[in-house]
Amino acid sequence: MISANSRTRQLNGTCISSVDMELFLHYSLIPSLFIILVLSFLQRREHRKQRDDTSHLLGNRFGIIIPLDFVGTFSNRWSYGIAFGATANKVMFLFSEGYQPLHIPQWAQAFVLLIGGMEVGLSHFPFFACLSSEFRLVSSILGFSYSLIWFAVTILYIIQCPHGQFLGKYETVMFYWPSLLCLAFLLGRFLHMFVKSLRVHLGWELQMEEKPFLEVHQAEHVKRLLRRAPLQETKKSWFQTRVYEWDPCFQFPSRMIGTTVLAFICLYLFIVIEFCMFMYVRDELDVFEGELENYIASMNQMGTLTPVILQVKELMNVSKGVWLVTILPASLTCVSYLFHILACYRKHIKRLWAGNKHFLPLKFHHPSSSKSVVAIARYSGWQIAYILWGYLIIHVVQSLCGLMIMYSLVLPVVHNQGLEMLQGLGIGTLTISIVLGLMILQVWIATSFFLQPKMSTADKQKPLALNNRKAFHNFNYFLFFYNVLLGLGACLSRLLISCILGTWLIARIDRTIMQNGYEGADMGFSAWIGMLYVDHYHTNPVLVSFCNILITGHRERRLQQAIKYWCLNQSAGPRVSARSRTRWLLLQTLVNNPKLVMLRKSRPGHSSREFAQILLMGSES
Repeated sequence: MISANSRTRQLNGTCISSVDMELFLHYSLIPSLFIILVLSFLQRREHRKQRDDTSHLLGNRFGIIIPLDFVGTFSNRWSYGIAFGATANKVMFLFSEGYQPLHIPQWAQAFVLLIGGMEVGLSHFPFFACLSSEFRLVSSILGFSYSLIWFAVTILYIIQCPHGQFLGKYETVMFYWPSLLCLAFLLGRFLHMFVKSLRVHLGWELQMEEKPFLEVHQAEHVKRLLRRAPLQETKKSWFQTRVYEWDPCFQFPSRMIGTTVLAFICLYLFIVIEFCMFMYVRDELDVFEGELENYIASMNQMGTLTPVILQVKELMNVSKGVWLVTILPASLTCVSYLFHILACYRKHIKRLWAGNKHFLPLKFHHPSSSKSVVAIARYSGWQIAYILWGYLIIHVVQSLCGLMIMYSLVLPVVHNQGLEMLQGLGIGTLTISIVLGLMILQVWIATSFFLQPKMSTADKQKPLALNNRKAFHNFNYFLFFYNVLLGLGACLSRLLISCILGTWLIARIDRTIMQNGYEGADMGFSAWIGMLYVDHYHTNPVLVSFCNILITGHRERRLQQAIKYWCLNQSAGPRVSARSRTRWLLLQTLVNNPKLVMLRKSRPGHSSREFAQILLMGSES
């Protein structure tokens, strides 16, 4: 009798879809290039040099379009993040090195993966380009059409073969529902852009202002720094105190939001793929276990290998159970790392804004500019790869820990050996307790007999000044030989703790696992530091505010100069001097704000109070 799951696997073994997603990826480059050319034609070049070649025939058309600003984009962040999420399946396809269009030697695999990454990026380029384009009406139509093509092809692929060979029913749906959800969001986003731009085009709504140079949260951050008296702190909740506190004067850039969204979806797909492999290996182990049972039955359980076979069967069953159980804690660990990395990004960038570099290793206080520029390009991809490989390594370590717990605590009880287990556990605990007690006793003896008394009652500890020197030398001599043996255990514990912490923190790109002085060998941590410095130099609110003041002042001076030239060019009409215009603006300001008169510096023969009263009477009337 064949089970339903087996029937589903056999059915999908012969399922042939008319849609080849890899082939569609290649053909999607045609509409992608068309959209890029249209947006490039609409984009005008600001600085065009006159040359003698034929390039002047293009005029100032075909400007360079960018998918998104990886440094200073704070608006439309979640749309960009969802657009990154739509690429998750193709990213996992590249991560598994499934992109093999040609048979090439092993040494050229890096070039093939580079070409594959470029193709995936080019096929999904219209999503980002249409979101960031200034021509909202055209870009919304193109983006909606392109998203609809991807959505329809993915739906068709799922409908034709919804099941799979590993998970059974709806395996394809489990793989592609995140991308479908992202594509559906993009369809709604482009539709909203189209409706809004159409209303603006018809004159029903005012056109939105261009993207400000200084963001609102950056201005609020500078205001907070310039505020003399700090605001009264409200009572914080348990979540704000222990987990995370939202800061209205800080926003994560689009790069961090997109990286986090894509990392979440890729982690989910990686767990699903790992579970598929587990199901395959479990079925193979079940077949092997059946052969072992047939062997035992043929030997009437009297063979010499029967005890070994029973232990192997027990190991396989325990391993399958432990691996399945540890999927949840390993995945939760990596999910918590993603949130923690965002919190660390905010903490580190704020420290750099304040000029604090003490949390960085000394060699990273002045990083290379070229390496920092490359680091911001590497960070997003490396962060996702670190999370995926980190999940696998953490899962393996947790499975090994689970096997140790099973064989040391659970299986002895199952085999009616609980008393022996408790006896061994008690002896081991007593041995470790005695060793730790002797170490603590050495510290207590040194504190009580070999240090001089406190010089003041306010001192927290005794000064580092020896007392009872003769006894101290005998104490060192006799403990010398014992500490040699104790050092062996300390060395092994150092190795064990380093391995556990290194494997547990392998997914944390914001924290190095190298020892002091060798942090430069950690390429992931170097990419993190370089990315922080690029964001610090280009998005520092104080620097951006200063540049905004310079730009605004320059525009005002150009406007005043243009008004002055316009007045000079007029043949008739009154001419207004700059001094009269300034006085008129001053009078208008004082009329609108009468309290400012009291703060003005008074001149001899002029009474500020009388002028203030006149202004107040005029404003009341």
